[in-house]
Amino acid sequence: MTNKVVKSNAEWKAELSPEAYRVLRGKGTERPFTGEYDHVFEPGTYQCAGCGAELFQSESKYDSGCGWPAFSAPATDDAVDEEIDTTHGMVRTEVLCAACGGHLGHVFEDGPQPTGLRYCINSAALKLEEK
Repeated sequence: MTNKVVKSNAEWKAELSPEAYRVLRGKGTERPFTGEYDHVFEPGTYQCAGCGAELFQSESKYDSGCGWPAFSAPATDDAVDEEIDTTHGMVRTEVLCAACGGHLGHVFEDGPQPTGLRYCINSAALKLEEK
């Protein structure tokens, strides 16, 4: 991804809802089963709520029962970045928007085949562009 989105914290705070800012810029997490997209399965593209970058396709979304929207794969290989997250006494893989660096959620190796991955993503970090 070549077009990086760079903004100051003040710009992000002015543009995002308080919840989206807390999640995307503050690495927050929604309470399980409360997010707007947890049980939405309409066809479309899930974009970053911060910068609008395409992140996931509805075809990869499934009901994992985890309480957050779950996807088996990102829309493209370069849509998301991953980093090791050692907060809260755990070692997890954090998922970030490759365009703006916003925190999306985490990825786990307990998803369906063929990827075996579960991208557990906060609804506040997403916006759905329905087809």
